[in-house]
Amino acid sequence: MVAPTDRKPVVIVDDVHVEYKVLATGKRATAADSSRKLMQRSRRTRSVHALKGVSFTAYENDSIGVIGSNGSGKSTLMRAISGSTPTSQGAIYAASRPSMLGVGAALIKDLSGERNIILGGLALGFTRREMEARLDDIVEFAGLREFINLPMRTYSSGMTARLKFAIATVQDHEILIVDEALAVGDRAFRRRSEARIREIRDNAGTIFLVSHSMQSIRDTCNRVIWINKGTLMMDGDPAEVIDAYQASTG
Repeated sequence: MVAPTDRKPVVIVDDVHVEYKVLATGKRATAADSSRKLMQRSRRTRSVHALKGVSFTAYENDSIGVIGSNGSGKSTLMRAISGSTPTSQGAIYAASRPSMLGVGAALIKDLSGERNIILGGLALGFTRREMEARLDDIVEFAGLREFINLPMRTYSSGMTARLKFAIATVQDHEILIVDEALAVGDRAFRRRSEARIREIRDNAGTIFLVSHSMQSIRDTCNRVIWINKGTLMMDGDPAEVIDAYQASTG
């Protein structure tokens, strides 16, 4: 893709590889496993090369769709960009700390949705007064007015995901990673979510949107990256990349 000369680079992904060991059970081997245990299991492990030399540069105001079949390495790439998955080779540079959508650590299932909105906002750095002022807008955005005083353990996974999106995007982000959040909710919620992503982008934010919804990608993104089996296949105009991807899967 031709680099835009009038915008500053925000994320640089330079020849990134991610490789890890998977146990025979399918469970990923961790640092907690002792050397002896790993030796004992060596005949029952295999190496997964999840990303293979991926390189690209994201610029301010980019809204980048990330597409590919299940298991292609999309989520691994997003976790590597966020810093939660270490690279085996290559490097990732970011102008600020990328934010993965969600404030899961701040959500408590036994508390109501309203209490969780306040807690989620505090975790993002807002004051209680600021979150109380934003409360009605967040509830309306998530479409949970009838349920907001119920404990979150009564929420469906879709309701929880909508609330997380509403809380997490109450502030602008310099770099925001959204992984399948738009797959939940009805058409009206998806439209609100897409509009909010465009608003963050227009405020000089950079968005990565991982989705299987090609319509959401077309409506939201100015650029698309296609990952296949850990390899970057294409990076460019949404219509061109999506057409090539769909032709390969058809």
